[in-house]
Amino acid sequence: MTTQYTREDTKALFAELRRTGDPQTREELARLHLPLVEYLAKRFKDRGEPLDDLVQVGSVGLLKAIDRFDLDRGVEFSTYATPTIVGELKRYFRDKGWAVRVPRRLQELSLRLNKVVAGLTQDLGRSPTISEIAAAAQVSEEDVLEALESGQAYSTTSLDAPSGTEDEDAPARLERLGGHDHALENLEYFASLAPMVAKLPEREQTILYLRFFKGMTQSKIAEQVGISQMHVSRLLTRILDFLRSGMNGDAEY
Repeated sequence: MTTQYTREDTKALFAELRRTGDPQTREELARLHLPLVEYLAKRFKDRGEPLDDLVQVGSVGLLKAIDRFDLDRGVEFSTYATPTIVGELKRYFRDKGWAVRVPRRLQELSLRLNKVVAGLTQDLGRSPTISEIAAAAQVSEEDVLEALESGQAYSTTSLDAPSGTEDEDAPARLERLGGHDHALENLEYFASLAPMVAKLPEREQTILYLRFFKGMTQSKIAEQVGISQMHVSRLLTRILDFLRSGMNGDAEY
């Protein structure tokens, strides 16, 4: 039979823990507040991670809160523990929830830029430019480009998950994937791009190869070619415009 604790009983358990350091008292406090962890973990359940794993992560935050809680602060433990538990869950997604390992600096900047972009979009009534984002975040435009590209490495949802709806009968994401690609029938037309590529300067050919054949990021290409990432971005845009125009027979680089 589960023991029912009043608010005073809980305070008494915390007082006993501070006095004795008894592991069983600590475990009892953790069990007592596990529903709080489960409630907070459910707020993150749509990010592609099993709920049981999130509860375990949140439990680590709960134990940290129990160890740090001071009765003399005069606040309810649930009020004190919530930021610690949520912080542990957010840290888990920041450190573990990226499909590709991304430097911590870019992870943190990417998450910060999400808020900056949302605020600017609301203020401006349109999507902000890279320069506007950089100015608002007080970072360079190259850092913004790198962080936004790195943000695409955030972990994805399982293909077996429902396709963006709460309807239990909704098809899985896998079932919504496209089928036969009719564009493959146009490969002979794409072959006409080869002469256009040959007209590009050697540096632009190298950038095109590294980006679309080697799959390198703009920052890596910039490192290898010896120019800034912003310059790489602009050159890629110019190259692609040139190739598109080439298919219409009016290209000039």
